[in-house]
Amino acid sequence: MLSNIAESVRLRPFAGSAADYAALAAIANAAFPDSHETAEEIQHWDAIRPAHCVIARWLAEVGETVVAAAEYFHAAWMYHPRKFFISIAVLPEWQGRGIGSYCYDELMRELADRHQPLQVRSNCREDQARSVRFLTDRGFREEMRTWESRLDLRAFDPAPFADGLARAVGQGFTICNLNEWLARLPDARQRLYEAMIEMRADVPQPEPFTPVDMATWERTVFDDPHLYPEGYFLALDGDEIAAVSQLWKHAEPDVLMTGITATRRHYRRRGLALALKVHALNFAKAAGYREVRTYNATTNRAMLSINEALGFVKQPAWIEFVKDVG
Repeated sequence: MLSNIAESVRLRPFAGSAADYAALAAIANAAFPDSHETAEEIQHWDAIRPAHCVIARWLAEVGETVVAAAEYFHAAWMYHPRKFFISIAVLPEWQGRGIGSYCYDELMRELADRHQPLQVRSNCREDQARSVRFLTDRGFREEMRTWESRLDLRAFDPAPFADGLARAVGQGFTICNLNEWLARLPDARQRLYEAMIEMRADVPQPEPFTPVDMATWERTVFDDPHLYPEGYFLALDGDEIAAVSQLWKHAEPDVLMTGITATRRHYRRRGLALALKVHALNFAKAAGYREVRTYNATTNRAMLSINEALGFVKQPAWIEFVKDVG
């Protein structure tokens, strides 16, 4: 319930101004302290969103103060014209006053009027009890979970995994970074795109994977401010990409994020994922980074087993919820 705030909350369309992007980043970072988003990063992702993917966003104000943000959007990686993600974030000091409920009702009304959705999805971390209750009270059901895991590089000892790395090299595979790959062949970007689309299709998610076109993929990768070519590694069979393990920069300067570690289907069961992961961690440790973080679906037992063996420590899981509304 909104009590006395009901008359003073105003939900207005997101204007796309520098001030609105700054307010959006501030709300995201306050509601999710580990996110470290910047206004520039949000603008970047908005700019490269495929044209067929809808997004609508609002800011909630009380007086002159922006207190919450709400949006619905298509997910480019599993696009369906009538299936949407929603996100509502309220500044912590304004939570518990019905503002999130107000934003949800208005957002869902707008979504229904414009797009007649079949399903909506949202997510939150399992230790965010208020958010879990908010979604379940509104008919959302749990669909899947994803663990964030973190590795303290200062305590990481690569010695026990040296044989795994040597095994990959002994099979004739070579390892290079992204810059070295791009300088290797005139069609290096096209080959990388095709390999990544194939591997990305096997990442667990609740809906079928929908690939983006190459131009959109190039902007997603090469215009990303967190791209770290020296930490983006490929296992090669001659000039054929066999596997990948990416490290990306993070807002915290001594932390790196794992983008994806994956092996192409016809190269699996040859130890490449472990070998590349160890190679990447050796690189990060030698470069002086403190920590590497990664995300894996709880159903991805193969990758979880590798991370557990390497010493990654699981954090509270992210829960993806879904609601049938059609």
